[in-house]
Amino acid sequence: MSRVPGRARLNSPFFAGATRPTPPAKHSQAHPGVSPLHPVSHRNTSFQPLPRPLGLVPYHYDIADHFPEIQQECTKAGRIIFHVVGDSGGVQDGEFQNNVAALMIRDLANPADERPHFCYHAGDLVYFTGARDDYYAQFYEPYAHYDIPIFSIPGNHDGEVDDPSTGASLNGWVNYFMQAQPDVDPISKDCPRVQMNLPNVYWTLITPFATIIGMYTNVPEGGSIDSVQQQWVTHEFATAPQDRALILALHHPIYSFDAYHSGSSKMADVLENAIRDTGRVPNLVLSGHVHDYQRIEQKISDDGPTPFIVCGNGGYHNLHSVHSNVGDVAPDTGAVLRYAADKKWGFLTLTVDKDKIAGQTTEVDRHDQVVAGDSFSYPTAPVVLPNPKSVPTL
Repeated sequence: MSRVPGRARLNSPFFAGATRPTPPAKHSQAHPGVSPLHPVSHRNTSFQPLPRPLGLVPYHYDIADHFPEIQQECTKAGRIIFHVVGDSGGVQDGEFQNNVAALMIRDLANPADERPHFCYHAGDLVYFTGARDDYYAQFYEPYAHYDIPIFSIPGNHDGEVDDPSTGASLNGWVNYFMQAQPDVDPISKDCPRVQMNLPNVYWTLITPFATIIGMYTNVPEGGSIDSVQQQWVTHEFATAPQDRALILALHHPIYSFDAYHSGSSKMADVLENAIRDTGRVPNLVLSGHVHDYQRIEQKISDDGPTPFIVCGNGGYHNLHSVHSNVGDVAPDTGAVLRYAADKKWGFLTLTVDKDKIAGQTTEVDRHDQVVAGDSFSYPTAPVVLPNPKSVPTL
């Protein structure tokens, strides 16, 4: 019997020249059900143990306690304004990160009632393994004149550890964001920034107009959380105030129409379980990981679509292309792509009041051309399903 040379090798993930699998076009999640591990794309990306929490359960960080001046400004203005950026680390070419950071800093010169109050980072501050020594070039220096707080959830690169002898997972992130006695780290050199005292790697930010539940989805592709964090997420959904917007933030996106990572069915399960157990649906879901910007809608409630934002174009040099067109409906999940920017870097500005969440992106291309990109508005009224068990598969 004749055989085709090399055919057996081509059926093996270890044949010479093998690469990570390509996500299916037009789909919003790479794998149905539980994502299979691929020995090429998942090497050195196993689940990493979490550092010890700094605070106590339920890991709340109330802005009124830590930044009372922001609380007062928001209450007086009747709204809160903040930047959202993700995947900002300029590891190979800092130009793109610096361009985005400069535009964020420019916003700080806005009139007082239009000035952002803080930045919420969706993870991957430092590539490729979140080393403390890389924080000067990729964090301290680019935001040297960004004089408002930067909050964060970690991304997979923040948690990766190639060489265990260099320290435990998330050492660099913890060194800045989880310090009991915040101080100026000498590694910041000529760009000093006082450290933060966040209570945990997953935590909830309490503000006058929004509750932001921030998960840590660890290192494996598609994300991974343990049962303890799942219980915490469900608890936060159940106890979140209904007089303000509920926002969920996680690094690995639930939906994505990109041609590199795609969305995560595992993270969809996390959200679906929290909704089924509590009936509460977030008003907005923020994520990063994919190096572009996308706004995706999914119908979970009859009250209207739930927006899922991928905000991962904050400065990493290599952007991820989108394989679908605006208006396309994913055949695997029914998610709808409403906006995409895969050739420009940028950030999102969110304005939240008692009635709505309004968003506006600022985009800059490689020729330094700046444009206003996506704009949207969604209601902040609490979304509670009368029959939580009827939530569709996400």
